[in-house]
Amino acid sequence: MSNRRRPALFNLYRNEFLRSKAWFARRDRWFTQHTATGQPLTCAGCGRAATRSQLELHHLDYRGVRLLDGAWTAGEADEDLVAMHPYCHDLLHRLIDRDAVLSRNRTRRTASHLALARLRQKLQPGTGSAA
Repeated sequence: MSNRRRPALFNLYRNEFLRSKAWFARRDRWFTQHTATGQPLTCAGCGRAATRSQLELHHLDYRGVRLLDGAWTAGEADEDLVAMHPYCHDLLHRLIDRDAVLSRNRTRRTASHLALARLRQKLQPGTGSAA
Protein backbone atom coordinates (compact mmCIF):
# COMPACT_ATOMS: atom_id res chain seq x y z
CA MET A 1 0.00 0.00 0.00
CA SER A 2 1.30 3.43 -0.87
CA ASN A 3 -0.16 6.93 -0.80
CA ARG A 4 2.65 8.37 -2.90
CA ARG A 5 1.50 9.92 -6.12
CA ARG A 6 2.28 7.56 -8.97
CA PRO A 7 3.10 9.57 -12.09
CA ALA A 8 1.00 7.60 -14.61
CA LEU A 9 -2.06 7.33 -12.37
CA PHE A 10 -1.68 10.84 -11.02
CA ASN A 11 -1.46 12.29 -14.53
CA LEU A 12 -4.58 10.42 -15.66
CA TYR A 13 -6.45 11.59 -12.55
CA ARG A 14 -5.19 15.17 -12.83
CA ASN A 15 -5.39 15.58 -16.60
CA GLU A 16 -8.64 13.74 -17.19
CA PHE A 17 -10.76 13.22 -14.07
CA LEU A 18 -10.25 16.68 -12.55
CA ARG A 19 -11.28 18.20 -15.91
CA SER A 20 -14.26 15.92 -16.49
CA LYS A 21 -17.93 16.89 -16.46
CA ALA A 22 -18.46 14.24 -13.79
CA TRP A 23 -15.99 15.92 -11.43
CA PHE A 24 -17.34 19.44 -12.02
CA ALA A 25 -20.89 18.22 -11.36
CA ARG A 26 -19.76 16.40 -8.18
CA ARG A 27 -17.80 19.45 -7.02
CA ASP A 28 -20.85 21.67 -7.59
CA ARG A 29 -23.06 19.27 -5.61
CA TRP A 30 -20.60 19.24 -2.71
CA PHE A 31 -20.40 23.02 -2.51
CA THR A 32 -24.17 23.44 -2.95
CA GLN A 33 -24.83 21.02 -0.10
CA HIS A 34 -22.26 22.65 2.18
CA THR A 35 -23.35 26.23 1.53
CA ALA A 36 -27.02 25.32 2.07
CA THR A 37 -26.32 24.98 5.81
CA GLY A 38 -25.62 28.71 6.04
CA GLN A 39 -22.20 28.15 7.57
CA PRO A 40 -19.26 29.84 5.86
CA LEU A 41 -16.89 27.72 3.84
CA THR A 42 -13.48 27.33 5.46
CA CYS A 43 -10.22 25.71 4.47
CA ALA A 44 -9.59 22.45 6.33
CA GLY A 45 -5.90 23.34 6.48
CA CYS A 46 -5.61 26.93 7.63
CA GLY A 47 -9.16 27.38 8.94
CA ARG A 48 -9.69 30.65 7.08
CA ALA A 49 -13.01 31.47 5.47
CA ALA A 50 -13.07 31.29 1.69
CA THR A 51 -15.38 31.38 -1.26
CA ARG A 52 -16.21 28.41 -3.41
CA SER A 53 -13.95 29.70 -6.19
CA GLN A 54 -11.01 29.94 -3.77
CA LEU A 55 -11.20 26.31 -2.65
CA GLU A 56 -10.31 22.92 -4.04
CA LEU A 57 -11.57 19.58 -2.79
CA HIS A 58 -9.12 17.03 -1.40
CA HIS A 59 -10.07 13.36 -1.72
CA LEU A 60 -9.74 11.43 1.54
CA ASP A 61 -10.63 8.32 -0.41
CA TYR A 62 -10.76 7.55 -4.14
CA ARG A 63 -13.31 4.73 -3.95
CA GLY A 64 -15.97 6.78 -5.73
CA VAL A 65 -13.71 7.76 -8.64
CA ARG A 66 -14.13 5.36 -11.55
CA LEU A 67 -13.23 5.20 -15.22
CA LEU A 68 -15.77 2.93 -16.89
CA ASP A 69 -15.82 2.42 -20.65
CA GLY A 70 -13.88 5.64 -21.18
CA ALA A 71 -16.20 7.77 -19.03
CA TRP A 72 -15.39 9.09 -15.57
CA THR A 73 -17.84 8.76 -12.70
CA ALA A 74 -17.60 10.75 -9.49
CA GLY A 75 -19.42 8.88 -6.76
CA GLU A 76 -17.45 10.12 -3.77
CA ALA A 77 -19.34 10.38 -0.51
CA ASP A 78 -19.51 13.91 0.93
CA GLU A 79 -17.34 12.89 3.85
CA ASP A 80 -14.63 11.75 1.40
CA LEU A 81 -14.06 15.35 0.25
CA VAL A 82 -12.46 18.21 2.19
CA ALA A 83 -12.32 21.85 1.05
CA MET A 84 -8.88 23.46 1.00
CA HIS A 85 -7.07 26.47 -0.43
CA PRO A 86 -4.80 25.36 -3.30
CA TYR A 87 -1.70 26.29 -1.26
CA CYS A 88 -2.87 24.33 1.80
CA HIS A 89 -3.88 21.42 -0.45
CA ASP A 90 -0.40 21.33 -1.97
CA LEU A 91 1.18 21.43 1.51
CA LEU A 92 -1.02 18.52 2.58
CA HIS A 93 0.15 16.41 -0.37
CA ARG A 94 3.76 17.33 0.34
CA LEU A 95 3.38 16.20 3.96
CA ILE A 96 1.93 12.88 2.85
CA ASP A 97 4.47 12.34 0.05
CA ARG A 98 7.51 13.16 2.19
CA ASP A 99 6.62 11.21 5.31
CA ALA A 100 7.47 7.50 4.99
CA VAL A 101 4.83 6.45 7.53
CA LEU A 102 2.06 8.50 5.92
CA SER A 103 2.98 7.67 2.35
CA ARG A 104 3.50 3.94 2.79
CA ASN A 105 2.04 2.59 6.02
CA ARG A 106 -1.34 4.24 6.39
CA THR A 107 -4.59 4.23 4.44
CA ARG A 108 -5.16 7.34 2.36
CA ARG A 109 -7.90 8.47 4.74
CA THR A 110 -5.73 8.03 7.83
CA ALA A 111 -2.72 9.65 6.17
CA SER A 112 -4.87 12.63 5.15
CA HIS A 113 -6.31 13.04 8.64
CA LEU A 114 -2.88 12.86 10.28
CA ALA A 115 -1.36 15.28 7.75
CA LEU A 116 -4.34 17.66 8.16
CA ALA A 117 -3.81 17.68 11.93
CA ARG A 118 -0.15 18.64 11.42
CA LEU A 119 -1.09 21.30 8.89
CA ARG A 120 -3.72 22.81 11.19
CA GLN A 121 -1.20 22.90 14.01
CA LYS A 122 1.17 24.94 11.83
CA LEU A 123 -1.30 27.17 9.98
CA GLN A 124 -4.26 27.91 12.22
CA PRO A 125 -3.92 30.90 14.53
CA GLY A 126 -3.44 29.93 18.16
CA THR A 127 -2.72 26.25 17.44
CA GLY A 128 0.87 26.24 16.26
CA SER A 129 4.12 28.08 15.80
CA ALA A 130 3.29 29.91 12.57
CA ALA A 131 0.35 32.16 11.83
